[in-house]
Amino acid sequence: MINTEKTVLSPRIERKIEQLHQDKIRINKEKIDHFGYLDIDDHGFLYFPDFTFEPITHEDGRVYGMKMLGDNYRKILNEMPVYSNPSSALATCWPGNLSNWMEIGFREENEPKHFFPIYEKYNILQHGCGGMNHLCPDLTIGLQLGWKGLLEKVRYYKKLNIHGDVSFYEGEEQLLLGVLEWIKRHVDYTRGLAENAAEEELRIHYTQVADCNEWLLENPPQTLREACQFTAHFQCIDRMYYAGGALGQMDELFRPYYEKDKESFGLTDEEAVWYFASLFFNDTHYSQIGGLTPAGDQDLASRVSFLILDAVHYLKIPSNVAIRVHDSMNEVLLRRSLEYNMEDGTGVCYSCNVGCEEGFVKNGFPEELARMRIKSGCNWTAIPGVEYPLQDVTRINMPMALYQAMEEMKGMEQQGTDTLWELFAKHLTIMVDCIKEGYDWHYEHVSEDTPEIILNLFMHGPVERGLNCARGGVDIIDLNIDGIGLATVADSFGAIEQRIEKEKVLTFRELYAALDADFEGYERIRLMLKNIDRLGAPHSPSMKWAEKVRDLFVSLCMDEPTPRHRLKVIAGMFSHGDIVRYGETLPATPNGRKYGDPISHSNEPDPGFANGLHTFSPSLKANTVAKLQPGFGNSSPLHLDVDNSMITKEGGVEALETLIHTHNHMGGTLINLNCLTKDRLLKAHADPDSDPDLVVRVTGYSAFFSSLSPKYRQQIVDRFLN
Repeated sequence: MINTEKTVLSPRIERKIEQLHQDKIRINKEKIDHFGYLDIDDHGFLYFPDFTFEPITHEDGRVYGMKMLGDNYRKILNEMPVYSNPSSALATCWPGNLSNWMEIGFREENEPKHFFPIYEKYNILQHGCGGMNHLCPDLTIGLQLGWKGLLEKVRYYKKLNIHGDVSFYEGEEQLLLGVLEWIKRHVDYTRGLAENAAEEELRIHYTQVADCNEWLLENPPQTLREACQFTAHFQCIDRMYYAGGALGQMDELFRPYYEKDKESFGLTDEEAVWYFASLFFNDTHYSQIGGLTPAGDQDLASRVSFLILDAVHYLKIPSNVAIRVHDSMNEVLLRRSLEYNMEDGTGVCYSCNVGCEEGFVKNGFPEELARMRIKSGCNWTAIPGVEYPLQDVTRINMPMALYQAMEEMKGMEQQGTDTLWELFAKHLTIMVDCIKEGYDWHYEHVSEDTPEIILNLFMHGPVERGLNCARGGVDIIDLNIDGIGLATVADSFGAIEQRIEKEKVLTFRELYAALDADFEGYERIRLMLKNIDRLGAPHSPSMKWAEKVRDLFVSLCMDEPTPRHRLKVIAGMFSHGDIVRYGETLPATPNGRKYGDPISHSNEPDPGFANGLHTFSPSLKANTVAKLQPGFGNSSPLHLDVDNSMITKEGGVEALETLIHTHNHMGGTLINLNCLTKDRLLKAHADPDSDPDLVVRVTGYSAFFSSLSPKYRQQIVDRFLN
């Protein structure tokens, strides 16, 4: 029987976690003051204004290739600052991405320049060619071997694979030597802090941190604290290289250590919560708790799942933990998470097993593998250690295909939605085909220049085979393409069909004039187009267009693999927060959207779609998102921004529980939840410094509201108010 009680913290541990919270607020403010707004995951790096680094480069000034990457990693790990927070159970930190100090990427002759004209014409800003780090490591590989064991493994296979690429192993070897030297620097640093500590409590604290790190120089972790410290080391080197951020099934990774420490050493739950809070303070890597065993016969939730949830709640900083929703899940875990979300404003998100798992099976994979797919990023899932999916590295801005189609139709004799659809399909095909060809280029060249030097160590196959996981190192390669802006396109087709073809209150000539003028002087036409029953509203004419666009996009992605290497491609629909960036250069669209305004999120209805409807808009939105899923296991999330003043009333938790389970049964894949009040959100938007503690889930990631730019904050306000 699982202990589901809330962890009660002693005043001492409560003070430590509260101090970590306050330190995070201070660190966040320092980063904003220096870098400006950060519209990304709330990465845990520390800003060291005096730290500089001179990389080892090729003659062209660039850094590429496994050996040079390993050499630079070892060099920077020996030069960058060491750190140990007096309130954290763990030492270490990272000062920023390697790209801050060196030019990393394709060498010039490997740049995909032949695709650049298409990228430019269709504003393809994220084409996936050269995409990095969007795969999930199996951290049990490192936890079982330790850093020295990983080094010995690399050296063993270097001798065994004498006919392979020696530089592959040389780079990994240099990296691991650098990690061990870096850990030794932390041992010496914390020993010094212990010797100079003015208080006995601090002396004991730093001595324990030093002992923990010293053990990891020669051995794999044996205790929960050591396992968390090893993971903190991993987080730092992973984030430094292309901002990696996947952790895996967090409760199962740490459960064996917790249970052993509990039985052998009397580990208390509050100590475990402190360890996990310290790990979240170090970085916001993505992890999952709960779910099903591969056989589907047992829920994975354990006492550790509840302790992780408690750590998220007590620390109250951005964290990226997901709960896997399924019918036999621990309902206390779900309810507790919702109570915490309602109290804190946000918290965990909810990964849905029906859409994720049953969808993945449709790709020809067994159910057992589908259940092993873990929530590993903003929106994406992956099988730890064996899958190379590259989700969330592409964006097909479908409204740009519509814009190109509208421009082409202007000069044609035949005008209408049938003609527009044919042209839209043509341009969308060009965009998808370009991404597929780029993936072939990626497959051929990325391993030469930017191999997965960190994650290779935590995958099954790369070290054994001497192959980068992007090209044969792992067994499953199933690449992703994300289509975005579905509602912008569907509402545009719906408006044209209704106002021009059915009601005949507008002509195409008038539409073109209004669009070319960005609706200046054509406000009546803009409102006419905008005020149809938009996607998400009952009986909306846009729904059939949304389904048609979705089906076309999925078909273009999945009917054929990549042309040269026959790599499998799976369709997804996830926009991240990039609706602002993709809208900035997109001219006016027939749904009444002006030049530069954001496009719609993923496959969601636009904010305001339910205005004037006497119904519960979150349910309408959830139903629409579920109905428009791509359907093959890759996520298309639902953003729920609910008014806390309403949902905290009697029955509010039950209503959210029902909505989550219903969305799961309808085939949903991911739910991102904010529970806020209108007054708090608007006040923080007007003056972010007035509420530095406010944490929101932006899309698939959480961040301090004050760290976001006004445009990013606005999309959350729009979702909440509409």
